[in-house]
Amino acid sequence: MGRAALNRVLEAHTLEPDDLRDAVRFLLEELAAQAPGRSVEVRVPPYGAVQCVEGPRHTRGTPPNVVELDPMTWVSLAVGGTDWPTAVAEGLVQASGERADLSAFLPLV
Repeated sequence: MGRAALNRVLEAHTLEPDDLRDAVRFLLEELAAQAPGRSVEVRVPPYGAVQCVEGPRHTRGTPPNVVELDPMTWVSLAVGGTDWPTAVAEGLVQASGERADLSAFLPLV
């Protein structure tokens, strides 16, 4: 379901909300699989969030390393449509904490 939704998002001229949601969730799962850990929380509201990247495990409250971005920016970063430094410089990504730089893990596909 996730890969098919991602393909529809990438090929579509218009985006169906269900396809975008599924693509975001699929790509978040891919990030967690490729960068396992619990030191960074990546949030893509309203569709999902994952913890990833090796390092000190976070268990309570707001994590010290947080990345938050909108769904289209996340999909673009994950598939290589835009790069991390550009997205950060343009204010499309809010990243806090010393481990919140995901450039080493992107693009995912």
